[in-house]
Amino acid sequence: VQLQASGGGLVQAGGSLRLSCAASGRAFGNYGMGWFRQTPGKEREFVATISWNGGRTYYADSVKGRFTISRDNGKNTVYLQMNNLRNEDTAVYYCAADRGGGGSSWYVGYDYWGQGTLVTVSS
Repeated sequence: VQLQASGGGLVQAGGSLRLSCAASGRAFGNYGMGWFRQTPGKEREFVATISWNGGRTYYADSVKGRFTISRDNGKNTVYLQMNNLRNEDTAVYYCAADRGGGGSSWYVGYDYWGQGTLVTVSS
């Protein structure tokens, strides 16, 4: 499967962005999906995950209450709605697919990765 992330950009602190991740292939509805982020010199950080049917979601503490992950299996797309953005949310955001279906907070649990989209939050 191929993943294409989009929606990044420059936003002021307190603002909002919605990231999208479009997947190719018919098996999207079977995959757990996740969002991770990375800044230079740091390890890739878990942000949010959603199970294959959207029935389970899980968030990093740093984004809980501000970010929402969702999916539309009919459109082969997973979303990350980001509200009340902070400077520390600045990063390249990656989407990932887990063939197991459950999603995970561990990057090693994913089988496919998108190319990343840059989010820059300015104060």
